[in-house]
Amino acid sequence: MNRLASFSTFVGKTFAVWVILFAVLGFFFPDTFKQIGPWIVTLLSIIMFGMGLTLSVDDFREVLRRPFDVTIGVVGQFAIMPLLAVLLTYIIPMPPEVAAGVILVGCCPGGTSSNVMTFLSKGDVALSVACTSVTTLAAPLVTPFLVWMFASQFLPVDGWAMFLSIVKVVLVPLALGALLQKLLPGVVKAAVPALPLVSVIGIVLIVSAVVGGSKAAIAQSGLMIFAVVVLHNGLGYLLGFFAAKAAGLSLAKRKAIAIEVGMQNSGLGAALATAYFSPLAAVPSAIFSVWHNISGALLANWFSSRIETATGADESGKKLK
Repeated sequence: MNRLASFSTFVGKTFAVWVILFAVLGFFFPDTFKQIGPWIVTLLSIIMFGMGLTLSVDDFREVLRRPFDVTIGVVGQFAIMPLLAVLLTYIIPMPPEVAAGVILVGCCPGGTSSNVMTFLSKGDVALSVACTSVTTLAAPLVTPFLVWMFASQFLPVDGWAMFLSIVKVVLVPLALGALLQKLLPGVVKAAVPALPLVSVIGIVLIVSAVVGGSKAAIAQSGLMIFAVVVLHNGLGYLLGFFAAKAAGLSLAKRKAIAIEVGMQNSGLGAALATAYFSPLAAVPSAIFSVWHNISGALLANWFSSRIETATGADESGKKLK
């Protein structure tokens, strides 16, 4: 079991490498990996079940203890990323399917990778976990509404069906995981070290399936989609940081909210795009999944060297407030 836990930790730490590797494999061996397509929803449900196993009452106590901080993160997540997505679709010409996919990933809740990146950045991990939990639980209502409001101009959006899908794929597995944690805490505690491995396997298979199913579209428009994803992700980090700064939050909290806003649950985006739009619409989510793990690690590395002092300056002497 110790070996499995060690291997799981190693795979979790090298997440970005595995995502890139399987994205490349999906591109060069599309016939093999596109067969995973029908299992995308199941894979995402397994990932959400794993997240449910790790949820605790303390995560939600944090919401009650620091409602203002969590509100900044949640509002930033569901305001900044959708509006950035819409802006990018106006600035950069793109097919309707791609535009809908960009908006969809922008309307998704925060990704669980953000919690790891916040830890590596020496940010406020408890705040990050609380924001991820709240946005994930709010997703069944908020995500379909935002997608309907912003993406209907590009493709028809069935908000009710999307709501039911998110309940089935996100809330039900989360609830089952949390219930199992209460009923069999010993078993769950023993299984938790292996969860990073399960999550990585699920995400890389989703990414490879989307890439394999959209090889032709990626070959034609991949660079444009990649540029949009990089801008979307990078501006999300930047605006999330400055929104937290404008709210008067400490540096550790700014780090958490910047990463929380910039990193999305792209697996959910890929599943919804595949189910309700088209394989092409899932490509922004797949590329986002690859890129935000790279950018998140780079940002966390840079953030980790920025520590707030009693005078409100970082180690380089620059004023933080």
